[in-house]
Amino acid sequence: MDTIILRQPGRFELIDAPLPPPPAPGEALVRVRRVGICGTDWHAYHGRQPFFTYPRILGHELGVEVLQINDPRLPVRPGDRCAVEPYLHCGKCIACRAGKTNCCVALRVLGVHIDGGMRQCLLVPADKLHKSETLSLDQLALVETLAIGCHAVNRAAVQQGEWVLVVGAGPIGLSAMPFVAEAGGHLIVADVSPARLDFCRRWIGVQHCIDARQDLAAALAEITCGDLPTLVLDATGNAQSMARTFDCVAHGGRIVFVGLFQGELSFNDPDFHRREITLLASRNAQSGDFSRIIDLIQRGRIDTRPWITHRAQHTQFVQTLPKWLAPDAGVLKAVVEFPAT
Repeated sequence: MDTIILRQPGRFELIDAPLPPPPAPGEALVRVRRVGICGTDWHAYHGRQPFFTYPRILGHELGVEVLQINDPRLPVRPGDRCAVEPYLHCGKCIACRAGKTNCCVALRVLGVHIDGGMRQCLLVPADKLHKSETLSLDQLALVETLAIGCHAVNRAAVQQGEWVLVVGAGPIGLSAMPFVAEAGGHLIVADVSPARLDFCRRWIGVQHCIDARQDLAAALAEITCGDLPTLVLDATGNAQSMARTFDCVAHGGRIVFVGLFQGELSFNDPDFHRREITLLASRNAQSGDFSRIIDLIQRGRIDTRPWITHRAQHTQFVQTLPKWLAPDAGVLKAVVEFPAT
């Protein structure tokens, strides 16, 4: 079967690999139809992804069709279209026992710690499939991205009417915005890209969009009548941006780091204590997030149509990738398509 493998940083190859065996009990064999490309994949390609080894088959944002399933307990049948929850947890560690499967001690993520979905067929645990009878394959491939933002907003416990700043209007920042709105938060978005801020205004309906290169704290104070946001979600994975959030949050407020930076961060401890800031990390998502997102898309509460800006057939991905990496490419979300047969 056709398989795209990342041999080493900067080197993808399209190879012919053996088909998976029939599914064992509790497993499903799926045909991969859509693979979303995310920041983790870009970092892996550039050699900057932590918890990572080469060679690796990437791909964890998946829209799939079920071929075979060996789990009669589940309401999933051959032919069903599904999103895949790519986080494989042990079920036994202290995090899993507390229901925090997203940060399992022995967590393995498809396409990161183990081989993922950039191939025509894939075996997955059957209980990691989330089916929909109405969502398109494109929409199903976006569910995992949305789940990252959904979990971050859950961690933040957004309150009705509070000011919420999302720093970074890439896919992860965008994934948090619908859930801030669902919780009743007043949204502010900051980014260094005028094009991404324009996208937020036009397609997300964000009223307050700020160029992050200006005096951000002053701009926020003007919007919030001097109070500053009580919640800041940083989705940049940029050390300078993450450190800057401590100047942008109100007294008694919360900061959630959604983006991942491969290194150490520092902040001023007296200021941290003076404001009594709550600092949270957010990693991956949980099973219930996937079900909720599918329901919200089906009910028209989340519109994913403008998200996918670039796409390529799997046979053209290796040749197309350099064009996507160009500074002026304007990639928001790229998707790789695999054929139905």
